[in-house]
Amino acid sequence: MNILGVHIGHDSSAALVCNGKIVADMAEERFTRIKHYAGFPSSAIQACLDIAELSITDIDVIAIPTVGIREELNYFFELKGTQRECEIRGERVEGSVQRLRGMGWEKPPLYMKRFPVSTSTEIVHVDHHLAHAASAYYTCGSEDPQLIVTMDGVGDNGTSVAIWRGESGKITLLKQFDKSGSLGWFYGIVTEALGWRHGDGEGKTMGLAPYGDPDEAKGALYPFCPKFSNGDLIESHDFGIPYSWNDKGAYHWHFEEAGQIRSLIEKYGREHIAAEAQRVLEDQVAAIIFPWMEREGLKNLCCAGGVFLNVKLNQRIWESGKVAHHHIYPNAGDSGLAVGAALYVHHEANTDGGIISLESLYLGPEFTNEEIQRFLDARHLRYRFEEDVASVTARLLANGKIVGWIEGRMESGPRALGGRSILMSPTSTENKDIINAQVKFREPFRPFCPSILAEYMEDYLVRCRPERFMITSFDVKPERREAIPAVVHVDGTLRPQTIDRAINPLYWKLIKTFGDLTGEYVLLNTSFNIRGEPIICHPREAIRCFYDTGMEHLVIGNYILSK
Repeated sequence: MNILGVHIGHDSSAALVCNGKIVADMAEERFTRIKHYAGFPSSAIQACLDIAELSITDIDVIAIPTVGIREELNYFFELKGTQRECEIRGERVEGSVQRLRGMGWEKPPLYMKRFPVSTSTEIVHVDHHLAHAASAYYTCGSEDPQLIVTMDGVGDNGTSVAIWRGESGKITLLKQFDKSGSLGWFYGIVTEALGWRHGDGEGKTMGLAPYGDPDEAKGALYPFCPKFSNGDLIESHDFGIPYSWNDKGAYHWHFEEAGQIRSLIEKYGREHIAAEAQRVLEDQVAAIIFPWMEREGLKNLCCAGGVFLNVKLNQRIWESGKVAHHHIYPNAGDSGLAVGAALYVHHEANTDGGIISLESLYLGPEFTNEEIQRFLDARHLRYRFEEDVASVTARLLANGKIVGWIEGRMESGPRALGGRSILMSPTSTENKDIINAQVKFREPFRPFCPSILAEYMEDYLVRCRPERFMITSFDVKPERREAIPAVVHVDGTLRPQTIDRAINPLYWKLIKTFGDLTGEYVLLNTSFNIRGEPIICHPREAIRCFYDTGMEHLVIGNYILSK
């Protein structure tokens, strides 16, 4: 069965699941070049079909991760007003494929790309938080029972937090909390007050927090946060009206309380408010998760939803010692909904389908050497071909150079994982400042992540585990902090990607060769983009970014460009 997941909204995306395997997954922003693009993901859909060498008529089911009616589907899939019904968790939902209606400006023009589906193609709607839960549970790699927790700003029917049990391939809802319990909104409002975009800048709030002391602002944010105890919401919070603003196809959100929190920032300081927001978030999430694990008698935990992009929160959960198996779906935000919806539909139709282990997120487009050479020649660019490109690049990095690196398929999710990365040696403290100032053009406090060979992770990390997707931070062993200072945050932690030779052999060889040259089997790895832009997908974007920043070398396939 070929299942196409299609998410329309914040971080629009498409994913393709064929016979239970995730074949392709990508966000539309990688093609439109508008971060968090919220329109119909036509380019992502076409890329999914191209990767699988399928046409739209080969799709058996289109899975939509919302129970709401999306009238765009009727135009883009040419459903033509047919009165099909969609199965949603046992309920029949009418009208999900009604004819597009409304005023003229609501109807797209003829030249916009369409995907006329087969008359036998089903359109299935999956609840927003159920799609998040499915993305985590069906990729956790364990047949043992799991507690599943999903948290974000708000989803279908106003749900912000949901607790589930995953067992024998089935997901059962245990408890859900509405928007008055939204920890995602709470953290996003603090982010807005700090001057960053709600729904995008939360990572900056998290990165700033270690520079502050939560005790300096202790209790200052309590009036703005829902309160949980023993797994239940004991004090709801009225967030008021959530305002939205569509800017070039992407949404920004605004809450009036951000103004009040901005006054607290002036009183206590930016770093201390960020630190207090992080402490409150971690305390409240712990007050939900751990009681439910005890109540259900479970030691295994799966998580998804935008809140779980907070790697320091994930570290606290792991270091509690209460979790034996901890899986966070790495594309935890809304761009991961397309995969979740498609996996849910597959497992509903195949109850004995088994739980896969997610080993790779290299699920986007790739380019052959022949395609790359034609592209470079057409632009009259000077380059050289290197048969052993990993060894040559390792020597450049060992000599302190900044290298753009494009190899294989593009990653899905918000992290660069060695497919579309900017690389530098981690052994010099000043390298962090150099990349922030000369390449990324972003705030100087922002940290960078390391890629570490899996064989060496225990040399660097405290209470380590395989972490292929940069979704959890870990303490660095004190004796190794001075060896790789460019990737160690101010609080002595780092957010690693552990590299397995079998999964990405070329990237593994690059780091292994660098380690043989320097003694450190670690590279500074940041996403191939500048501040405010999506990670690059195509070589043309890589070339623009290369010549517009302080990068010194660009590696695309086996070709190297140098300034």
